[in-house]
Amino acid sequence: MAEIKRHDNRLGLWGWLGGGRWGIERYAYILHRLTGLGILLYFLMHVVVTSLRARGIYLWVEGGVFHQPMFKFGEFLVFAAFAYHALNGVRLVLVELGLAVGKPIEPVYPYKTSLGVQRPLLIAMMILAAILLAAGGYNFLSLAK
Repeated sequence: MAEIKRHDNRLGLWGWLGGGRWGIERYAYILHRLTGLGILLYFLMHVVVTSLRARGIYLWVEGGVFHQPMFKFGEFLVFAAFAYHALNGVRLVLVELGLAVGKPIEPVYPYKTSLGVQRPLLIAMMILAAILLAAGGYNFLSLAK
């Protein structure tokens, strides 16, 4: 009988989150997943809070619960998640359509066929997201009233 080779996951959760040797693309993937889940959670909370209006409960009136500084910061986090998720989604669409994968060559390890195109696109997306966050942060964090 053939022996089955097992590889234990010794890294646990850090192995999934850390990325390690995979580089910036792995971190972009993890952040895309986390921001997607965060936006979904916000959407579900938004539906609940909006549906409370049918019962006559208005949580966002002036001086209400949602005008506290903690919720202003939460709005900024939702904006940050949306900005990153949207821009990274555009990048992923470009990659899936074949517009950002580079010239096809024979696959030889290490597979660096598209790093010359995809990585600069990722960096450009991150710079654009940082610009959006700076502009949004100026507005959301009440620096501009």
